[in-house]
Amino acid sequence: MDISVTQFKHHCLEIIRRLEQTGAPVAITRRGKVVAQLRAPAVSKSGRAEKPWERLRAIGGRLLAEPGESVIRDKDFEALR
Repeated sequence: MDISVTQFKHHCLEIIRRLEQTGAPVAITRRGKVVAQLRAPAVSKSGRAEKPWERLRAIGGRLLAEPGESVIRDKDFEALR
């Protein structure tokens, strides 16, 4: 479903209820361009909502850094200053 920002603002609760019932994502647009998407949270086999990194694992994503470690190299970080 695509809906304008203005329509979303006026019908927010209805849209969220529909999303809860159908699970169909909602694309929120401004001047015809998608600016946000509203999706139901992914649910694991245990029935609880998955954390973002758990969803990445499910689609084959890999994090190449240890917890607490930056994924940006020091020299790249300095270059951005």
